[in-house]
Amino acid sequence: MYIKVVTTTLMLVLAVSSLQAGWGQGGKRNGDGNDRQLESLTAIDAEQLTFLREEEKLARDVYDAMSDIWGLFVFDNISSSEQRHMDAVLKQLDQYGLIDPALQPGVFVNADLQHHYDSLVMQGSQSQLEALQAGAYIEEMDMHDINDMIASTQHQGLIDMYETLLCGSRNHLRAFVRQIENRGVVYEAQVMEQREVDLIVDSSMERRCGRR
Repeated sequence: MYIKVVTTTLMLVLAVSSLQAGWGQGGKRNGDGNDRQLESLTAIDAEQLTFLREEEKLARDVYDAMSDIWGLFVFDNISSSEQRHMDAVLKQLDQYGLIDPALQPGVFVNADLQHHYDSLVMQGSQSQLEALQAGAYIEEMDMHDINDMIASTQHQGLIDMYETLLCGSRNHLRAFVRQIENRGVVYEAQVMEQREVDLIVDSSMERRCGRR
């Protein structure tokens, strides 16, 4: 489901920028003052990071809107987690000198994500159940896209971050599905295969995502 929105011109810009800036080829100073070498960042990696920053923003913005409408703690709690996800992606964007596309709440550079935001907020405004279904849809979509990103990169630092975000999204999906099923509704997968969703929601919450 990963949405391809970069034009040929932008891809050329990214390729030229990678040569000019030497993504991952120069030294980068650690917080302790020691120099270290960044891993090489491809144009596809850059494209995916930029997209992911807005996709995590989509989750945060929709959950904030649903929290305002329905006052359910699950939205407020997961919105805070999505902000941390956004911060993790922003750290990578800053590290490689990429432009942050995240604007004000509810506004997206990516037209497809803008459409998703508008339609999901409309759906979630109908009832608490529809709001929870919208939340579960976002988490499934997020996991589907991140798995595609993992499959298309050799950048270990990005893979580590993606795995951490996946862990968080699995927990978010569990939380939304629990709320849905507490309302007497059997949850049906919306993006992923049903068996994949069942394996996630039938397992326990994961602790310390990203910590080893």
